[in-house]
Amino acid sequence: MIPFLSSRTKPRQPSHIEVPHGGSIFRVTLKRSPAARRYTLRASSAKHEITLTMPMRGSLAQATEFAHRYGGWIAERQKKFEPKIACVPGAVVPLRDIPHRIEHRETSRGTVWTETDESGDALIVVTGRLEHVQRRIKDFLKKQASQDLDKAVERFTVALGIPARRIALKDTTSRWGSCSSTGRLNFSWRLILAPSEVLEYLAAHEVAHLKELNHSARYWRIVESLFPDYQKAELWLKRHGASLHRFQ
Repeated sequence: MIPFLSSRTKPRQPSHIEVPHGGSIFRVTLKRSPAARRYTLRASSAKHEITLTMPMRGSLAQATEFAHRYGGWIAERQKKFEPKIACVPGAVVPLRDIPHRIEHRETSRGTVWTETDESGDALIVVTGRLEHVQRRIKDFLKKQASQDLDKAVERFTVALGIPARRIALKDTTSRWGSCSSTGRLNFSWRLILAPSEVLEYLAAHEVAHLKELNHSARYWRIVESLFPDYQKAELWLKRHGASLHRFQ
């Protein structure tokens, strides 16, 4: 027996469309937004993704026609995405913005540590079975990020006289840090790949929100009092921040 299907049932909309250009096929993610009044395209270097935002009542046919019209733009943006880098033996990872080559020593004692080889190159040495290397490296990087952020947050909260309720690490692509109304601070673990002053600036940025949960002129005065050279750190993030998302 065939189940009854209501005439009001709407077909499920696809999550993406494929756009041909120059002999290649490019995947474009579809996103419906109540705030959208027109069709727009956006390239995310962090996600390696092209997104087409469309009105809630927009049609798939119009979205497809719009994307095809900008096939050249989509192809160019896709080419500019930097390749992903897996944290595996031989890869070079910028720990605190200092290039470190990952070296695997399967039978050595220990887990993960840093050292310098005979030629002066910085290494991240990891032991154990090969299939566990990537996870161990990421755990090591997250631990380093947690230690650096804990110290920076403590220094800035003492300066303000306002404690943080909790500090947590996230794997976000849209923001480097956040502060909740309850005083919880969240940070991207990838900040450990940036220069130390950039990580410290983000700590100051979010700690300042414990006093001013906005981006008013008063807020920025607090940031400047905690980290006077904050504009330089912000500029670094704008120029190089997206590249930190390459490391997997």
